[in-house]
Amino acid sequence: MKKKNNFFKMAYWVAVCAFILTGCSNNHSTDEKIFMENEKEELEEEKMEEPEEESSGVSIEADTEDSTDSTVMEPEIVDVDWSEYFNGLNGSAVVYDATNRRYTMYNGDLAVTRSSPCSTFKIISSLIALENGIFEPEDSTRKWSGEVFWNEDWNKDIDFNEAFRTSCVWYYRQVIDDIGKDMMQEELDKLQYGNCDISDWEGRLNTNNNNRALTGFWIESSLTISPKEQVEVMERIFGENSDYSEETQNELKQVMLAPEQDRTDISIYGKTGMGKAEGVVVDAWFTGFAEGTEGKIYFCVHLGRTDGMNVSSPLAKEIAIQIVSDYYDR
Repeated sequence: MKKKNNFFKMAYWVAVCAFILTGCSNNHSTDEKIFMENEKEELEEEKMEEPEEESSGVSIEADTEDSTDSTVMEPEIVDVDWSEYFNGLNGSAVVYDATNRRYTMYNGDLAVTRSSPCSTFKIISSLIALENGIFEPEDSTRKWSGEVFWNEDWNKDIDFNEAFRTSCVWYYRQVIDDIGKDMMQEELDKLQYGNCDISDWEGRLNTNNNNRALTGFWIESSLTISPKEQVEVMERIFGENSDYSEETQNELKQVMLAPEQDRTDISIYGKTGMGKAEGVVVDAWFTGFAEGTEGKIYFCVHLGRTDGMNVSSPLAKEIAIQIVSDYYDR
C-alpha cells in the first residue's frame, strides 16, 4: 500500500512539473512572438520613414533651385563722362537700357539727388487721370477763367492735348484737384515716385509765385525726385511689366512724342519741366523714353542752377535728344 502511495505521489509531481514546464514554454513562446512582432513593426516604420526623408531632401533641393532662379541680379551702373554735351552747365544725365539692365550715368551724385519735378509731373497727373477716368481725351476741354496769364497759349479754353503741349499749369491744377489727395497719394506710392510728399497740396512753399492757379506740391514745393528715380518711374509706366493699360500708354505717347527729331529709326517721347527760386532757374528737366530698332531705353537730363549761364528746359531737351541719339549709334 505504501508503495502504491509513493507511486501516486511520484506521478503527481511529474504531472505538476510537466505542467509548469509546458506553461513556461508557452509563456516564453508568446513573449518571443510579441518581441518579434514589435521588431517587425519597427522595421516597417523605418522603411516607411526612409522615402519621406528622401522626398524631403528633394523638396529642399528644389526649393533652393527655385530660390536661386528667382534671384534678380542688380542692374549694372556705368559712369561716363558726358561733359561735352553740357558745356559747363551744372547737370546730370541717366540712361537705362532695360534689355541689358544697365544704367549709364553722368555726374552720379547729382543723378541721385532729389529736386522738384516741375512740369515733368504732367506725365504722372495725365497718367492717373486717364487711367482712372478723370477725363477722356476727346472730351477734355476746360473753360478758361478769363484771368490773363503770362503765357498767351493759356488764355483760352484748352483741351488735354494742347494743355500738355503748352504745359498749361492752370489746366493741370484743376485736373490734380479732381484726382484728389487720396488717389494721388495712392498712385505716387505705387509708382515709388521720389519722396511721394504731397503735403504742400496748394504749393504755398513756392516762393516764386503766389498765384494759386499756378502753384502746387509738384512745383518747387514738397514733392521731389532724382533723375535716376525719374527713369525708374518711366520704366514702371512704359515697361514690359507696366500695371497701366495699353490705351493709357498710347494716349500718353501721342502727347509725349518729341517732334524735334531728324531721324526715322528712333522715336523719342518726353516732357520738359522748369522751376525757379527767387527768379533764378534752379531746375530744368527733360525725361521720358525712346524706342528704336535695338530696343527701348529710358532717360532723364536735369540741369541745376548755373550762375552766369542760360539754364532752361528747352536746353535740357536738346541735350537729352543728342545723348539718346548718340546712345543708339554706339
